Amino acid sequence: MYIYNVTINIETSIHDTWLEWMKSEHIPAMLATKKFSKALMTKVLFEQEMDGVTYSVQYTTDSKETLKRYYAEDSERLRKLSQPFTGKFVAFRTELEVIDEQ
Repeated sequence: MYIYNVTINIETSIHDTWLEWMKSEHIPAMLATKKFSKALMTKVLFEQEMDGVTYSVQYTTDSKETLKRYYAEDSERLRKLSQPFTGKFVAFRTELEVIDEQ
């Protein structure tokens, strides 16, 4: 099992609109690709020097191959949907391989 993790810092000025968009549009669109079985959105709790609020969204997928298909078939289209927020957020992405779950 793999997790596609997206960590995002969103500016306070657009936070509420962005959060609603993530919950009602973007995450459902990611799940609609059928490449992810679930999504977990968490708020990162730490004091930070930069403005904004930081979140981690973890999308669970069954294999590296499925994740590669997401990159090839869906990622560009779905990233373009965030254009209304351009310049108001910073994001970085990581891939995690689940070793053990208890």
